[in-house]
Amino acid sequence: MIAVFEDTEVSILRSLAAQILDLIEPAQTGDDPLERALGIGPSGPSEPPGDPVLARLFPSAYEDDGEAAEFRRYTEATLRDGKRADARAMLDSAAPGRVELTREQAHSWLRALNDVRLALGTRLEVTEDVHEEFAGLTEDDPRYPAYVTYDWLTYLQDTLVRAL
Repeated sequence: MIAVFEDTEVSILRSLAAQILDLIEPAQTGDDPLERALGIGPSGPSEPPGDPVLARLFPSAYEDDGEAAEFRRYTEATLRDGKRADARAMLDSAAPGRVELTREQAHSWLRALNDVRLALGTRLEVTEDVHEEFAGLTEDDPRYPAYVTYDWLTYLQDTLVRAL
């Protein structure tokens, strides 16, 4: 996959990837000696994140709180590792000019772009009616740059999906 980026676009992508990395730093994990002895070790949090963006990035897998807590406990650390790896892949390979991505890098970019869009969309409270709201914004509206960025990320993601 080949893309061409301007300096400003790369700056935005790198900034957003870095923000995702900051956001998904490892959650506090327990240090259960039995889990360590059995090689299960370290377990993750059992409670959903309080931050709405993290809750969107790490949603509950089950409606039942007990099952959701148990599932989260054993999976969230791995999910965080994957999201960090994807954000780093985008951060490391985004460059001004011509960027050629391997298939693996392109998939990492897709996942990282998805995480960035979920985070930004959550902060902007994006709904299905976002197009109507966006159409009504003027360039002097303080939300305008964020909505333009969200729209551009959507375009990048769509373009990459079509290329794959």
